[in-house]
Amino acid sequence: MTENAFKIFVVEDDPWYSEWLTYHLELNPDFEVVRFSSAKECIKQLHNHPHAITLDYSLPDMKGEEALRKIKKASPSSEVIVISAQEKIATAVNLLKQGAYDYIVKDNDTRDRLLNTIQHIRKSQDLNKELDHLRSEVTAKYDFQKAIIGNSAKMKQVFNLLDKASKTQITVSISGETGTGKELIAKAIHYQSARNTKPFVAVNVASMPRELIESELFGHEKGSFTGALSRRLGKFEEAQGGTLFLDEIADLDFSLQAKLLRVLQEREVTRIGSNSVIPFDVRIIVATHKNLIDEVKKGLFREDLYYRLLGLPIHLPALRERENDILIIAKYFLQQFCSENKLPLKHCTVEAHKKISSYSFPGNVRELKAVVELAAVISDDQEIDEQHIIFSNNASIESMLDAEATMEEYNKRILQYYLNKYDQNVVQVAEKLQIGKSTIYRMLKEGKL
Repeated sequence: MTENAFKIFVVEDDPWYSEWLTYHLELNPDFEVVRFSSAKECIKQLHNHPHAITLDYSLPDMKGEEALRKIKKASPSSEVIVISAQEKIATAVNLLKQGAYDYIVKDNDTRDRLLNTIQHIRKSQDLNKELDHLRSEVTAKYDFQKAIIGNSAKMKQVFNLLDKASKTQITVSISGETGTGKELIAKAIHYQSARNTKPFVAVNVASMPRELIESELFGHEKGSFTGALSRRLGKFEEAQGGTLFLDEIADLDFSLQAKLLRVLQEREVTRIGSNSVIPFDVRIIVATHKNLIDEVKKGLFREDLYYRLLGLPIHLPALRERENDILIIAKYFLQQFCSENKLPLKHCTVEAHKKISSYSFPGNVRELKAVVELAAVISDDQEIDEQHIIFSNNASIESMLDAEATMEEYNKRILQYYLNKYDQNVVQVAEKLQIGKSTIYRMLKEGKL
């Protein structure tokens, strides 16, 4: 059979009807049709894995239910369309439950309905192929050695733990400073694991108001509270079969920690406003820039939840602790940025390298990326020199005051800077600036940020 053709098996013992079906199908040059007069003949050729099979319900050698069952067992990817003179609804429902794609009655509309069903199957299988291709691309993208740049001793230890994490279903707790790439690590574990065809769902616990996080995680029913205009699935349900990544878990409100613990212990969730429990199969990965055991000692994080989430701990070293990785990563970001923006390939001078190497990068990999991309933009030729390497904390007070502005405008600039630096994490920015979260939320709501 032709490799790229859309293969259809026609299983029909009536020679005239078999010829009639084949004629109409072969009008499409993309279809390759093979005819069989018995179910046994068809089953012997299922190693060719046809895309679709039209199956007569009343064959002399095998009843429709038995033939369907054997076909789906031998070639699960082949879609079966049962064609029958019977109009019994119970028969049709039973066959559909057993895995038939459609049930078509032999009448004047058979041809049109059959061609329409075949086109639906073809579109669906093309979409599945595209999804499989995208999944393989994503899996390759998050291959540890490709997604995470570096060969320092500390990163080799991380790679070793990532390999162990991807081969098991153990809960993973990732720690490290802001900007070290905790979400990237979580994605790498998911896409290299057996769950890689299922969803990866990320939730930044710190970025959500306390009153919304419960609904976000567990879902709610329509009318369960003011503003609940429709049912909403929680993140546990969205991640079914896959991975749920809870970022900045240390910032989860203490009152919700007990509920999360119960959900993780029971492996079932109850939406707000409902009494029905919903079992889930989800792998949990958590991350935080804080020291969780210190949070436990302070009484801010439940000890029992800490041990439930600890699992396999992976600590991501700060960029300043990664030996020569800084220059390797800088080169990677520079090449990537030039390629994505269709710029001539640029390189750093020795002086630029020295300036990059001597800086501590409190924002870690995220800050390094921003510095390199800015340098690529402001450099007028293919060489990036030390004057093109600009660190945010090097800006002098004088330069900030060059353009006269009101105190409100300066406050706005400072808040915008910190929100960008900390990836819009309101809780973290409030802690850094020692101001109330409500102040930031109010400014965001009023459009002042």
